[in-house]
Amino acid sequence: MISIKSQREIELLKKAGNIVYKTHQYLKQYIKPGITTNELNELAEKYIISLGATPSFKGFEGYPAAICTSVNDEVVHGLPSNYKLKNGDIIGIDIGACYKGYHGDSAWTYAIGEISAEKAYLLEHTKQALFEGLSQVREGNYIGDIGNAIEQYATKHKLSVVRELVGHGVGTSIHEDPDVPNYGRPKTGPRLKEGMVIAIEPMLNLGTRRVAILDNKWTIVTQDGSPSAHFEHTILVTKNGYIVLTGE
Repeated sequence: MISIKSQREIELLKKAGNIVYKTHQYLKQYIKPGITTNELNELAEKYIISLGATPSFKGFEGYPAAICTSVNDEVVHGLPSNYKLKNGDIIGIDIGACYKGYHGDSAWTYAIGEISAEKAYLLEHTKQALFEGLSQVREGNYIGDIGNAIEQYATKHKLSVVRELVGHGVGTSIHEDPDVPNYGRPKTGPRLKEGMVIAIEPMLNLGTRRVAILDNKWTIVTQDGSPSAHFEHTILVTKNGYIVLTGE
């Protein structure tokens, strides 16, 4: 069931989202060659707790870490490890925070040092695909309008859309109805209503859209080993547009 959030709930979701935003900003100074993804995870968890929240992902369906750290061909759900980031890598960092029972969720993909032109292209256009999707958010439009805008933009820029993974509603659970695919047809799916809170999160690959799951049962990678990028905001649907909750 898709829930419409009350003003009280919206204020709590704004606070949770802002904590996620602040955690991304805090980590930026550390996202550089030589740091391990375990170290980033520890920094994020301590920082989220220092702001009066808890990591949404830790323990969610058994997930063992506070954040997801997906490097190069890892699409999502990369497990923090002793891997040291190196020049030329890209890393998708997905952060969730729970504040007084309400969640914020945002992912961003970062360049480590100097990256290839192909990876820079992937990051630029996956980020823009997020904003293409956001441009369709207003009361009266449809979930399909969001997915179609992302898919059309990705296709135009010769990037492939991962179809097995989707955006979602956000509230007292980190994943609520409705699903928000990154593909679709206009004027299909649930209709957007003022007060809905959803996470929009394009995951685009430089190669084919095909993915596989590693033996750890969490990390999803591209089948062909091509780089993948992931950008996500949690937003509030308004009458005439949207408000980004995972921002300042």
